[in-house]
Amino acid sequence: MKSQVEFSGRLEMIAAMALSGTIGYFVVESGQIVWNVVFFRCLFGALSLFAYCWAKGLLAPWPFSTRTLMLALLSGAAIVLNWVLLFSSYGHASISIATAVYNTQPFFLILLGMILFGERPTGDAFGFIALAFVGLLMVTQVEAGGLSWSSGYGIGLLQALGAAFLYAVASVIVKQLKGIPPHVIALVQAVLGTAMLLPLADFSSLPTHSLQWSYLVVLGVVHTGIMYIFLYAALQKLPTPVIAVLSFTYPAVAILVDYLAYGRDLSLGQWSGIGLILLGSAGVNLKWRLRMSRSGTGQHAQPAKT
Repeated sequence: MKSQVEFSGRLEMIAAMALSGTIGYFVVESGQIVWNVVFFRCLFGALSLFAYCWAKGLLAPWPFSTRTLMLALLSGAAIVLNWVLLFSSYGHASISIATAVYNTQPFFLILLGMILFGERPTGDAFGFIALAFVGLLMVTQVEAGGLSWSSGYGIGLLQALGAAFLYAVASVIVKQLKGIPPHVIALVQAVLGTAMLLPLADFSSLPTHSLQWSYLVVLGVVHTGIMYIFLYAALQKLPTPVIAVLSFTYPAVAILVDYLAYGRDLSLGQWSGIGLILLGSAGVNLKWRLRMSRSGTGQHAQPAKT
């Protein structure tokens, strides 16, 4: 029975991460400015999440106190601005590069843990952070794929880093909301995003083709509503190491989609940089060890014993 539950959790996690990997394509193909994209993602996402939460009876009784509602709203502001920066970065640095840089989230979580909670990362964690930083420097090469600094490539990198930082901020805040159904938290975040971006959306340049509208609807219903349902169901069933490993489905799919849809051709150095970023992220998430064992047989990074 336990194996069946974990197997279904794996499928749900892979589905959630695969959906995440296709977000960039739908953002670009919608043809809308970033404010409109995020606004409609929040709007359609809020409607789908409300339907789910209502059907599951998650809204009664109301799960929030004044304090927890304020925290949920604060996390929502971080999530929404995170989407704005990430989606903006696609146009400057490409879906592949932006997604790879966005996966520096674990390092910002460590930084926030040090600042806010006095946590002390291990030397191994710092080693993997340094490895990812080298990868980030390699990713900044622009000789391939038609990218150049003059086209705003550096801005795209900074936007992706900013998005990663805001995601880490939201994660730290959400950890304080224990006992509240995560789907309801996501609903509050989507409702807040709709209200936040309503004044910034440009309704004079809405899509004129049904296909573009379908991209926006999918971003809200599928990439927000359904994706969050899959994700949170998987998080409840899987151990942390499995979650960490399966999370790399997201950048893998995003890079593949960028290549298939737009022919994004990266240089060898950029591919190597992406690999180092993902390796560093995996090492932090899975608590791998960089040090060799005393017996001299530990030639490679190994998962820390628990």
